[in-house]
Amino acid sequence: RRVRMAAATGDGVLRLAMWSGPRNVSTAFMRSWGNREDTRVVDEPFYAHYLKVTGLDHPGREEIIATHESDWRRVAESLVAPQPPHVRIFYQKQMSHHLLPHMGREWLDSVTHAFLIRDPAAMLASLGEKLAEFDLLATGLPQQVEIFEHVIERTGRPPPVLDSADLLARPEPMLRALCDALGVPFSERMLSWPPGRRDTDGVWAKHWYDRVEASTGFETQPSQSGGNAAARPHLPPEVAAIEAQCRPLYEKLRAHRLRA
Repeated sequence: RRVRMAAATGDGVLRLAMWSGPRNVSTAFMRSWGNREDTRVVDEPFYAHYLKVTGLDHPGREEIIATHESDWRRVAESLVAPQPPHVRIFYQKQMSHHLLPHMGREWLDSVTHAFLIRDPAAMLASLGEKLAEFDLLATGLPQQVEIFEHVIERTGRPPPVLDSADLLARPEPMLRALCDALGVPFSERMLSWPPGRRDTDGVWAKHWYDRVEASTGFETQPSQSGGNAAARPHLPPEVAAIEAQCRPLYEKLRAHRLRA
């Protein structure tokens, strides 16, 4: 069964697939967009399918599969479906590693793509606090590069890339740069939001979102974009080996990052 695309274009809605890996400030970024009055958000729509197919033992695995749609085709159809009249932006928080090899790619042409990246040393240190085991594919970086190159091939130009270190260091200028790149007006509402959980959060929120649930905005900090060696966390040897594989993939994407 092919994914139906007929309703995906021509209605003036920006369907924004924001591709991230784990621990990339992606949930705070979803809060930022979700606080706009013209935006609807969806949280990691392919997560249930990813867990069902891979068999990975993530926190809350069975509840996630039972609660969320696990047929990737139905999920893809929902991502290109018509939106309510007040919605001008449909923000899709996408984990790039959830796009598994067997899943069709045709729906990608019906959405707009942008990328959120994070220095791999910091990302892996954070991921290690949540998962006992992971590999290179679990970082999402190989898949981010694959999707990035697919978009260039299909559109002839690189899609926007935002480094989370730049975002945290300079939230408003970086958000303005991204909105400008996407052709949408910046909203001051993107800079802060009420604390707490959202109805739009996945059921996995209780396992992963404790920090963002307490937040009311981006935690501004000095930029470490590019991986300042002095600021990098110490990684166990097996994780350091993954970091070495991640580094060139991250740098490939970072070369296209937005500046403000």
